[in-house]
Amino acid sequence: MKILVTDGISPEGAKIMLDAGHDVDQVKYTPEELVANIGKYDAIIVRSATKVTKDVIEAGKNLKVIARGGIGLDNIDVEAAKAKNLLVLNTPGASAISVAELAVGHMFALSRFLHVSKMEMMAGKWPKKEYSKGIELFGKTLGVMGFGNIGKETARRALGLGMNVLAYDPPFTLMDFVVRITTREKLLAESDFITLHIPADKKGGPAIGRKEFDMMKKGVIIVNCARGGVVDEVALLEALESGKVGGVGLDVFANEPPTDAQKALLNHPRVSVSPHIGGSTIEGQERVGIEIAQKVVKAFDPEAFH
Repeated sequence: MKILVTDGISPEGAKIMLDAGHDVDQVKYTPEELVANIGKYDAIIVRSATKVTKDVIEAGKNLKVIARGGIGLDNIDVEAAKAKNLLVLNTPGASAISVAELAVGHMFALSRFLHVSKMEMMAGKWPKKEYSKGIELFGKTLGVMGFGNIGKETARRALGLGMNVLAYDPPFTLMDFVVRITTREKLLAESDFITLHIPADKKGGPAIGRKEFDMMKKGVIIVNCARGGVVDEVALLEALESGKVGGVGLDVFANEPPTDAQKALLNHPRVSVSPHIGGSTIEGQERVGIEIAQKVVKAFDPEAFH
């Protein structure tokens, strides 16, 4: 089979497909070039950059498999794929540890002012007095909204730090350690930290907006390593300015890269940012590449990896 990889894959992942006898092309096409060339491929593997639109799917006359090396399927027209009976694959657990560690990293940065103290020290300042009122994560309550693979990995790390963990997720399943399962309203009201690990709801809009901020504790710290649009950024800036929100860690944004209109949020002294790198660790990318390659090979050969 002929497989197109548009956003790169780990060498181990490429080797798995080549060893299985498949032809693998690693090419970064423009959207127009992708529509023009997709017809010669049986499968396409993307990450977050390539958009597998309805036009791409319609042009893929030989396409059988669409695979996303990662968790969300935001960049794939899943409905159009289903209409053509195409198999859509992803790797929901491969980068969970990487994202969870980044979420906890933002909590540490905000709790001890790491994101701003370096900037001031680089400018020749010694802000010891200003940043001597940090807080410990130990004993604080972390609310985890979205208790899938990433939410669970974040909870494991929080418990190891001595935090109390509240979790909310409607399709909750049992797990091998104890957290307190609660309602969305109680999680918002009782948490000192809130970390979001839920998909964006294009129809329903942001999961966190003015109404939700009003329900939270004063000084709450929020971390979003999920998807841009999960938090209303205008309401978030207002909550930061009023002091309702004590700090924010953001790996994702409503527009990526952020526009000038988002600079007030990015440059806010109580905001810690990273450029959508949650799953982008060396280890995480290796796991993603291996898992998605194995899934694609298995799609063409059900007996593979048994």
